[in-house]
Amino acid sequence: MAVAPLAPDRLIARCDPQALSFADTTELTPLEGALGQNRALEAIRFAADMGHSGYNLFVMGPPGSGKHSTLERLLRERAVQDPAPRDWVYVNTFDQPNAPTAIGLPPGRGGSLRDAMHRLIEDLRVAIPAAFESEDTQNRRQAIEEELREHQEKAFDALRKRAEGRGIALVRTPSGFGLAPLKDDHVITPEEFQKLPEDEQTRIKSDSEDLQTVLEEIVKQLPKWDKERRSALRQLNEEVTAFAVGQPLAELRQAFADLPEVTAHLEAVQADLVENFHRIFFAERAAQQQHGTADVMAPAAAGANDVGGFNRYEVNLLVGQGVDTKGAESAGNGREDSQAFGAPVIYEDNPTLGNLVGRIEHIAQMGALVTDFSLIRPGALHRANGGYLILDADKLLTQPFAWEALKRALKARHVAVESALQMMSMGSTMALEPEPVPLRVKVALLGDPLIYYLLSTYDRQFPAMFKVAADFDDRLLRDPDGETRFARLIATMVAREELRPVTAEGVARVIEQAARLAQDGAKLSLLLEPVLDLLREADWHAGQAGVPKIAAAQVQAAIDARVRRADRMRERAQEAIARDILLIEAEGEEVGQINGLAVLQLGDFAFGKPSRLTARVRLGGGRVIDIEREAKLGGALHTKGVLILAGFLAGTFVRDLPLSISATLVFEQSYGGVDGDSASSAELYALLSALAEVPLRQDLAVTGSVNQYGQVQAIGGVNEKIEGFYDTCAAKGLTGTQGVLIPAANVQHLMLRHDVIEAAAAGRFAVYPISNIAEGIELLTGLPAGARDADGRFPDGSLFAKVEARLRSFAEARRDFGRDKEGDSADGRETEGE
Repeated sequence: MAVAPLAPDRLIARCDPQALSFADTTELTPLEGALGQNRALEAIRFAADMGHSGYNLFVMGPPGSGKHSTLERLLRERAVQDPAPRDWVYVNTFDQPNAPTAIGLPPGRGGSLRDAMHRLIEDLRVAIPAAFESEDTQNRRQAIEEELREHQEKAFDALRKRAEGRGIALVRTPSGFGLAPLKDDHVITPEEFQKLPEDEQTRIKSDSEDLQTVLEEIVKQLPKWDKERRSALRQLNEEVTAFAVGQPLAELRQAFADLPEVTAHLEAVQADLVENFHRIFFAERAAQQQHGTADVMAPAAAGANDVGGFNRYEVNLLVGQGVDTKGAESAGNGREDSQAFGAPVIYEDNPTLGNLVGRIEHIAQMGALVTDFSLIRPGALHRANGGYLILDADKLLTQPFAWEALKRALKARHVAVESALQMMSMGSTMALEPEPVPLRVKVALLGDPLIYYLLSTYDRQFPAMFKVAADFDDRLLRDPDGETRFARLIATMVAREELRPVTAEGVARVIEQAARLAQDGAKLSLLLEPVLDLLREADWHAGQAGVPKIAAAQVQAAIDARVRRADRMRERAQEAIARDILLIEAEGEEVGQINGLAVLQLGDFAFGKPSRLTARVRLGGGRVIDIEREAKLGGALHTKGVLILAGFLAGTFVRDLPLSISATLVFEQSYGGVDGDSASSAELYALLSALAEVPLRQDLAVTGSVNQYGQVQAIGGVNEKIEGFYDTCAAKGLTGTQGVLIPAANVQHLMLRHDVIEAAAAGRFAVYPISNIAEGIELLTGLPAGARDADGRFPDGSLFAKVEARLRSFAEARRDFGRDKEGDSADGRETEGE
């Protein structure tokens, strides 16, 4: 029985506006949650609730499926139930400035500590110098200086009196002190000394030697007395400094008495202030002279990573509840979102190494780059610590070192600030090594399924770290309940985007387009971005038309306009066919020639294009040659489809003889790659036509794959393929006999354009559902395919009988040709033997 064309109502799965039971979307309740993603939602909630390590999440699904917004919404709902995380600050480690200390504080206390320390430092900048300049301090300093002078003067006065009693003077010379003989109360010259009696000279020399010994002892004591003076002054400075800072620091310690790490740091601050005040004070003065302000960082003698002045006591707030560590006030854990309590939910759009684990900034100073603990900046892991971090997998994997740094942090359960140079061991200068911050975070990666499967296969650490996969579906079952929920989804989008209401007819047209996007009349696409774009554009057309609601006409106008914007290449291809540049026949009959159908994808726009496919046969060794493959233009799937043809021929015809043909198949005027097996049925029809020498109708185009048993199997892009051949026929002129053969399994996927459906309703175009090769070849040739009878023969006059007869003739000719060759060889050998 001949295959009948499909009725027009089977070419599209229409949505009945009357069945939607509403006038427009204002009557619908907005949809709560994600539509059709129950499996993925369960996985997200499970991962968020699972407290054990390794239960991080990979959310996979196609772009536009709403996985990002859904994930973030669910995590925020979960995060408000979690406790707020700790604040983290970095403080100077005074005895090891290149290794700053990380301190964790209860939520909100980090900002309080930073501000309190800043106020304290500002007070100390005034209070300590004032304490040293006070009258009491000056008097005590003067008393210490006076005590040293009195000690020195007493020693020298005693020596002077002792010397004068012996007629010797104690004199001060440019090089120090000396002894000289006296006469009549004045120092005599060497010449006068020589004139003295010899016994007098001897006495003076003896007394001078004794006094010189005493003088040397006194001179030896001078450094000791000066050291005692300095020690006394240092002790005074420490007492004054301790007095000036003791009360403010005591108050600060009292405020943070419940935090042992903070109080220990404050004690270290006091000890360092007392011990190093002069160095700090002089650094402050130098900075004031250089910059005209005391609020600067001055280099200290301790090293390049040390901080000069009072800034060494500041607190670097890394992350803090209620504080944006990037410099602006924000509600919630140093993050950009508006979540004011609970755990943070952070999305890092640019997951570079520095943005992920933090970075250490540098400033130019005296021609060199220097840094210190105050220049440590947080990364996304710091800001998400205690909460949830969302990352795009493709962006993360393309950033150098970022993926390895993330895995290292998750495995070690702490985040260490490190640079790319450190990771490559290329740093040549002393670098900061901040203490790592303990990490407790749930990471959610967003990406395509391919990325997930590749990581699962090639990264051995990945399965242990990301144990939960949330797989977002891209299609929804299109039943009455599914259509109702999809209509509510449309209402939700319209309300959120503040668009005009959509009528029931408009919603029905959007549902039909969603089925078209799903490539299945029984499904609806859950790729929300294209649907939302369609609603936005339909709203614009409604505004242009001056109507208050979006109806089916505006939705169709938006669809047509979108196609119009993208179909320049389709028009050019159809123009080439119309001008006979690309050779496509839409009428007549030809042997071994058929119209195949292909789909071209350009960006997000796909269209069908017919291609001429030809087959030639001759006697050979049973090989079906794919010219596309030989020219390295055919893909693996196309090659597989061609090889199946040989299996069909060998299994269907001349089973008692070897297959003895040489056949060539090619897509004519194909200058690019060809892949897929959707043309294998068309190739088989062309091959059967060439074998039987029976022409094929050129007013029909064919798509569908075939197996070795001749069953026609479903293919993709069926709507675009049908429409592509329809456009060709319409350009050349519809005759009423033209149409397309598609696999019967693809009927459920049909969502054709309205002009194609109208042509089918008018009898000017047809779509034929084909289940097997026999049905298709009968339609294409007008001859019965034929089935083997009880004797194993095809009926006379059937197409399969003609094919078998031709193949049998090839096999016999090949056998006879082989016998002739054997006979020639034997005769030659006998002659030679004689």
